[in-house]
Amino acid sequence: MTAAVSTASATTARGAGKPSRRRSAVWLGLTPFAIYVILFLAIPAVLAVGSGFFTASGSFTFANFAAVTDPTLQSDYLGTVALSAATAVVGAVVGALICFALLGTRPDGVLRTVIDSASSVLAQFGGVMLAFAFITTIGAQGLITQWLVQAGLTSNVFNNFNNNGVLLYQVVGLSIPYLYFQIPLMVLVFMPAMEGLKETWGEANATLGGTSFTYWTRIAFPILAPAFFGSVILLFANSFSSYATAAALISQGGLISLDIRGFINSETVIGHQNGAGVLALAMVITMIIVMYVYSVLERRASRWRK
Repeated sequence: MTAAVSTASATTARGAGKPSRRRSAVWLGLTPFAIYVILFLAIPAVLAVGSGFFTASGSFTFANFAAVTDPTLQSDYLGTVALSAATAVVGAVVGALICFALLGTRPDGVLRTVIDSASSVLAQFGGVMLAFAFITTIGAQGLITQWLVQAGLTSNVFNNFNNNGVLLYQVVGLSIPYLYFQIPLMVLVFMPAMEGLKETWGEANATLGGTSFTYWTRIAFPILAPAFFGSVILLFANSFSSYATAAALISQGGLISLDIRGFINSETVIGHQNGAGVLALAMVITMIIVMYVYSVLERRASRWRK
């Protein structure tokens, strides 16, 4: 009996050591990613934000925060928020409609595969290449713009709307290329929630005499609402943090990210380069608030996917 107890104790001891070894292996596997995050995300973010609390000579100061009282910078911040909100809402609505249409296709069909693949690529397509693509198509000398002019298909309405091709180089015109990657991103993040709708819910609605309108307004939308609004917030964050596309199309300010570049290059106020850290801090605070709200909505949405 003593031998049996000893064997059981040894087995228990060996079993207790396995979870510890597994945890060590997990941490070891995360080490390269953790190093990458620290070196290329955490440290640059801390240095960028921290620079707002120091002068050019390295002395601690709060004088740089006077930048937030500049009416131009305040207008650019509100413009950035407005542009991000507009592209997020439009991208979310259009993307949700595409997801709704995809519900009628086979999950393993050719159409679904093509759209999923295209969305994965286009959601990451941005920066200078995206700006160049739109410049060569709807810019002042773009192919489509020139084709409409030569074909005599332009009208006063088109010219007033497009400002003879100059709309693309204004802040409001950034909504066009931004939607190019916002809509595919919405398809990627919202489609799993749409696929989470169970057929039994629709069958129960029909059995109880409900209509399609009743199903979508009283069953589907309340369930999808957290995922939808969470996706809107994610799209807002994606647009709010975009820089390369705007920098390639707009030479001066108009967006808070371009104002940061102006401070760094001393193109706005000479000798106040550290003001960029203050603007970076404002962007970081905004992103923290946005992503916190997104995490709350994502937790609520995940309940229906279990």
